[in-house]
Amino acid sequence: MGDKVSAKQAMIKAGVPCVPGSEGELPDSPVEIRRIAKAVGYPVIIKAAGGGGGRGMRVVHTEAALINSVQMTKAEAQAAFGNPAVYMEKFLQNPRHVEIQILADKHRNAVYLGERDCSMQRRHQKIIEEAPAPGIPRKLIEKIGDRCTAACKKIGYRGAGTFEFLYENGEFYFIEMNTRVQVEHPVTELISGIDIVKTQIQVAAGEKLPFKQGDIVLRGHAIECRVNAEDPYTFVPSPGRIQLWHQPGGPGVRVDSHVYNNYFVPPNYDSMIGKIIVHGDTREQALARMRGALGETVVEGIKTNIPLHRELMVDAKFMAGGTNIHYLEEWLSHHKR
Repeated sequence: MGDKVSAKQAMIKAGVPCVPGSEGELPDSPVEIRRIAKAVGYPVIIKAAGGGGGRGMRVVHTEAALINSVQMTKAEAQAAFGNPAVYMEKFLQNPRHVEIQILADKHRNAVYLGERDCSMQRRHQKIIEEAPAPGIPRKLIEKIGDRCTAACKKIGYRGAGTFEFLYENGEFYFIEMNTRVQVEHPVTELISGIDIVKTQIQVAAGEKLPFKQGDIVLRGHAIECRVNAEDPYTFVPSPGRIQLWHQPGGPGVRVDSHVYNNYFVPPNYDSMIGKIIVHGDTREQALARMRGALGETVVEGIKTNIPLHRELMVDAKFMAGGTNIHYLEEWLSHHKR
């Protein structure tokens, strides 16, 4: 499931709907690549089979740009992931990014813990995540959740994992599976009351899942903001020494971070230095709590993206819920500093 091509083939067999595209790895023949793209329909997106973290992707709008784009993505995939294999999918115009959290044990038990909406992203990297996803009918989530757990049982999956989907016009399309605990797992923990990390360790040790699907009750709404050491609008990394770190507190507020006063943020790694997560009875309460938490947070000595989060928490479209994966890029182009 860690390889995107084999994962997609497994999901097709398990009856999970997928984004239209090449059935597997793209062949070397330019004639054949053009034929596949024509059948899928432009625009298409070329993706690295071993990719992740928003890297190894290229959108192609015309046949003229196709072969060069495939070769460039292959070269990048080899350099970044040690695997030059790429595949092709239709590039959906207005999808949301909705994912299903699962837990499975070696005794063929599997459950899903509802869904997360992770559509607020730039360059395919998420910055805000929430659970549940606003405005998607529960019946639809239950149907797709059942398909995901059935797929886990079919392939003998064990551990925590996330099935990622694009959601457009009432339809779910599988894109990949994250075979690990994800950054955004706290929003699911807060609405389900289940410690995903602890449960993953239990099932890795061979234990049975301590609950069944019917035991899982989701309560309220949770939102997470990723705190990155970077300029809030240009996203230029901002490593250096944190002179003052004051994190928020209060009811329904959780902070996951390794940072402290006088901590030095190194330039070598991903820019994320923490996560602010809130939980409320309703989405409106969670939004209000996040505004308060962001207002209380103080980071001095480096730049962070907290000013951007503060603006997004009062953005009318985000407050209404259901923005698509291109929304933040478009928002940034209209709010150039």
